[in-house]
Amino acid sequence: MRLLILGGTWYLGRAIGELALDMGWSVTTFNRGASAPDLAGVEAVRGDRERIEDLRRLARQGPWDAVIDTIGFVPKQVLNAATALGSVVGHYVFLSSVNAYTGWPNEALDDTSTLFACPPNANASFGVELGYAGQYGALKAGCERAVVSVIGAEQSAVLRPGVILGPREYVGRLTWWLGRAARGGRLLAPGPRSRPIQPVDVRDVAQFALHCAFSRVSGTYNVTAPMDHATFGDLVDSCVAVTRAGTEPVWVDSDWLTGQGMQQWTELPLWRTNPGVWKVDSRRAVAAGLRCRPLHETVVETWAWMNSGGTAITGDGEAGRAADHGLPPKRERELLLAWQQARQAGGKAGGPA
Repeated sequence: MRLLILGGTWYLGRAIGELALDMGWSVTTFNRGASAPDLAGVEAVRGDRERIEDLRRLARQGPWDAVIDTIGFVPKQVLNAATALGSVVGHYVFLSSVNAYTGWPNEALDDTSTLFACPPNANASFGVELGYAGQYGALKAGCERAVVSVIGAEQSAVLRPGVILGPREYVGRLTWWLGRAARGGRLLAPGPRSRPIQPVDVRDVAQFALHCAFSRVSGTYNVTAPMDHATFGDLVDSCVAVTRAGTEPVWVDSDWLTGQGMQQWTELPLWRTNPGVWKVDSRRAVAAGLRCRPLHETVVETWAWMNSGGTAITGDGEAGRAADHGLPPKRERELLLAWQQARQAGGKAGGPA
């Protein structure tokens, strides 16, 4: 099996490359060589996907049985890549995002939910009026259309992951919770602990992408853990257990937290009260071969990676994202004290967490 990865040096792209090499595949990566070292064993081709001549030069080194595009973000660039590679790849797997849906994170979603309207030849400035998250989603939707318009629906698969966690995470979500649990003491946890969450392990996304490439799976798939897979309590309990610092979670009512001006999704990573954020139907992907390991396993192995000297690799535009996530210790102490006083005064602001 000959595989081409657009990207392939960090996080998801690297996980895909590692798994493919382990399976004995011949792997070519295409990137600028600016983000991280190449995986040992791959054939690395240097180039910039913004340059059509680089894409054409890449195509001359084909053919490949499949290509997996892990870094496509601008529809016009994806359109050019699909056009250049269309005749030298057997199957095209594109990594999109649940952000491509107009309803995320406010509505329950399935694979047929409404996507942003974005043309397949849009440039990077499209949708700027939608704000960062909206623009990102619109551009991803345009990228999907670019792939299908050139390659065709039967020769392509579009994968829409939600939150991806695991070793080498660079955003600072699970890594922040693990680091916080390792400090010990009273840990502010956003209630209720029974809140379902659907993060998916980076290696499970990689395995499913390779399955789609090898078996020529076509169509669109939400790539999240099942809705009943885990809870916020499972996440916090696993972080406390694996770090062994005697940390004591204090479950605080979410309505009270929002009343204190808490920034959802960042100050307490993965906490968000929008009704659809963790209601993404991934049953179609599961039926097609997606398998999701227990969240506790992801936590254990991410902690092991952190303790082995692992450092998140940050690519262009991602540097500093981890610094935007997490609750400063002083603010955490102030909130825990205020929560305790509110409860003692009978002002539970929404009841028990």
